Amino acid sequence: MTRDRNTPQKVVWRARIVLLAGEGMGAVDVGREVGVSVLTVRRWRRRYRDMGVEGLLKDESRPPRRKPLSAAAINKVVDLTLHAKPPAATHWSVRSMAKASGLSPSSVQRIWKAHGLKPHLTRTFKLSRDPLFEQKVADVVGLYLDPPERALVLSVDEKSQIQALDRTQPGLPMKKGRAGTMTHDYKRHGTTTLLAALDVASGKVIGECMNRHRHQEFLRFLRTIDRGTPKNLDLHLVCDNYATHKHPKVKAWLARHTRCHLHFTPTSASWLNQVERFFGLITEDAIRRGVFHSVAELEQCINRYLDNHNADPKPFVWTATTSKILDKVAKAKQALESQH
Repeated sequence: MTRDRNTPQKVVWRARIVLLAGEGMGAVDVGREVGVSVLTVRRWRRRYRDMGVEGLLKDESRPPRRKPLSAAAINKVVDLTLHAKPPAATHWSVRSMAKASGLSPSSVQRIWKAHGLKPHLTRTFKLSRDPLFEQKVADVVGLYLDPPERALVLSVDEKSQIQALDRTQPGLPMKKGRAGTMTHDYKRHGTTTLLAALDVASGKVIGECMNRHRHQEFLRFLRTIDRGTPKNLDLHLVCDNYATHKHPKVKAWLARHTRCHLHFTPTSASWLNQVERFFGLITEDAIRRGVFHSVAELEQCINRYLDNHNADPKPFVWTATTSKILDKVAKAKQALESQH
């Protein structure tokens, strides 16, 4: 066995233990020669004595080092996690649960992982209470999935109070093994408001920065949209329920410009307005980590982003149908009612 090249190495050193012991060598010397402990030498000598050569070829399963958790201990952790809160805290941590259950933190982690429990995480939600929710969803989703002929569908909204923030100290650049740094505190140099209209079909964005976001600014932006789109096409604008969008002067302007039609999303349903996704992109890509010494510098950054985006626009692909949205909302309401 020791001379055969095909013998696994673990079997070779077990056989060497037996051979050296057969030559009269003591356990300490055998262990030093083979490179194992004295206890290992004695164990494999016993295995050979009791089972012969066959005993050197088989691995016996070892008992676990720790005693497995009982079902009662596991159920206690799961029940506390789901139906109780720790003293003076809103949620369980690994250590607070370990203290309450009498288990080790690693045992609590294994139980939570096995049952898919994550007490440290929470997700936000908002269900619309708009009495015309179904009609408005059907109207907006219909524009996305089946737009009218000879018309543009534009998703319109304001991203207000964009702050021109300057860091109090310059950060360090990114390098291998270290992320870039920036100070947590900042200097404010004013704000601007971005009014944007996303062409749902092409992905192009008409954008304009303004100091405020009253009905006067919204009217100015409507005129910008009117000038920047082909005159032979109707305009269907998806907006939220902000008061400036329903101002009497806005209604009067729309009455004179009959090709413009406003479609309102349900209250508390900004996720239905596709331009919100664009606002998320520009925040993540250009604004959040930016350093701006003035509002003018911030607006230049926004305009550069708009130009770059419109040079190679890509539309968002809307796939949710009205029925899917209503079914999901109905399930959410049912779940909330069952809990309360």
